[in-house]
Amino acid sequence: MTSDERSLVVYVVSDSAGETGEFVVRAAAAQFHPIHADIRRAPFIQDVSALERVVLRAKQTGGIILFTLVIPALRDELKKLSQAYEVECIDLLGSLVSSFERQTGKSSRQEPGLNHVLDADYFRKVDAVEFAVKYDDARDTTGVLKADIVLVGVSRTSKTPLSMYLAHKKYKVANVPLVPEIKPPSELFHVRKEKIVGLTIGVPYLNIIRKERLKALGLPDSAAYATTLRIEQELAYAEQIMKQLGCAVIDVSFRAVEETASLIMEQIRLQS
Repeated sequence: MTSDERSLVVYVVSDSAGETGEFVVRAAAAQFHPIHADIRRAPFIQDVSALERVVLRAKQTGGIILFTLVIPALRDELKKLSQAYEVECIDLLGSLVSSFERQTGKSSRQEPGLNHVLDADYFRKVDAVEFAVKYDDARDTTGVLKADIVLVGVSRTSKTPLSMYLAHKKYKVANVPLVPEIKPPSELFHVRKEKIVGLTIGVPYLNIIRKERLKALGLPDSAAYATTLRIEQELAYAEQIMKQLGCAVIDVSFRAVEETASLIMEQIRLQS
C-alpha cells in the first residue's frame, strides 16, 4: 500500500450506538480520498475500564479517537486517558452541548441515544403514511381492523387528505367511501365505534366541490355525480350507516383539513 492509499484508524466511542460519530468520520474522510478511514466503533460504553481498553488499542494502532459521549463523567475520563497515553481525541458533542447550555440557561439531559428516539418517531410516521396509502378508499378492507382511526363518508369529504395529514401525526388511518350501490365492508361493523369517525358535509358545499372536480377531469358539471338529488341520496345513505355504526360525526363544510384533523384527534383522545 502506497502512502496515498494508507488507512487511518479511527475509533468512534459512544455511550449509544455511535452512528452519529461514524457518519461524521465518513464525511471527513471523503475529503482525503484515496486515504481510507478504518472506522472501529466502541458503542454503548458505560465504564472507565472500557474506555481505557479503547485508548490502549488506539495507542497500539496509531489511531485517533472521536467520541460522542453525553455523560460528563465518561467524557472527562476519556480526555484524561487520552492525554495520559498521548492519543489524539476529538469531542464531537461536548463543545456544542456546552454552547447550548450557555445560550439556553439549561443543563442538557445527559441521556444517551435520544437521537434514536427521534428516529423511531420518524419511522412510525413513515409506517403510518404507508398504511394510509395502502388502505385508502377501502382498496384492502383488512386495514379497517388494523387502523387507529377509520374515516367514513361520501366522496369528496376529504377522507384521503385527512388520512395523510393524520398519518404525519403518526396515526394509522383507513378510510371507507360510503356509496348507496355498494355494501360497506363487513369489517367496518367489527371495529369499536370509538375508532370510527363519520364525515358529513352540506349539500350546497358538496355540490360546488363535485362540480369543480368534474371540470378538472374535463367532464360536464351536469353529470349525476354532482346533482343535488344524487348528493342528497348519498348523504342520507351515509347518515344511515353512521347511525348503525354509532360513531362520532363531523361536518367538514368550510373546514380546512387541519381543523377537521384536530377535531378528529381530540375525539380519539377523549375516547381513549
